[in-house]
Amino acid sequence: MSGKLPLVLLPGLLCDAALWQDQIKSLSDIAETTVADLGRDDQLGPMAQRVLSEAPESFALAGLSMGGYVALEIARQAPDRIARLALLDTSARADGYEQTARRQALIALARGGEFKGVTRRLLPQLIHPDRLNDSQLIETVLAMAERVGREAFQRQQRVIMNRPDSRRDLGLIHCPTLVLCGRQDILTPLAVSEEMAEKIPRASLVVIEDCGHLAPLERPQEVSAALRDWLRT
Repeated sequence: MSGKLPLVLLPGLLCDAALWQDQIKSLSDIAETTVADLGRDDQLGPMAQRVLSEAPESFALAGLSMGGYVALEIARQAPDRIARLALLDTSARADGYEQTARRQALIALARGGEFKGVTRRLLPQLIHPDRLNDSQLIETVLAMAERVGREAFQRQQRVIMNRPDSRRDLGLIHCPTLVLCGRQDILTPLAVSEEMAEKIPRASLVVIEDCGHLAPLERPQEVSAALRDWLRT
């Protein structure tokens, strides 16, 4: 036994383990970390069940964006197995009509062979404006999307479009919970993180300054520090 807390990390849309590369390294002294593969299912329930089937009996769970939607579903399915919960740059709300229409348009582009175009189209929404010329960050984001691939992208979008509104379930979460958001997150604005933090009984809110949607990549040290404090709660 290592004595380390098992930590399951859930990536966002078009993301893989590279999203969490700094956290995996910097938290290795206190956490036994695994990153779930969220590219194989096109429904939220089975996606959550797959994560649970591959996870330890009790574990800390952190998800970003789509990973946060999956984390909330896991909290519904197996609340007693989650020792700690972290929701990063995500929302408890369901998609609205306009959001669903945009996702359907992106799926259509991907089906039409414009998958790389879809990725570049998303970049201004994913990262802080000041980082749009950061070649290393951009390369990391594009490489993740390429590895996830077109078919998984379409499956993930269907999961996101069909997710339920989870706000009514937030009061049932009783483990120590971290809600974290980049101050300049466009896709899941700070207001929806504040809403979650208010409704979850044992939640704390951390805001990362000068940061967009992909906080673990944009501000890795700040995010790792927040996760360390959460793991030690």
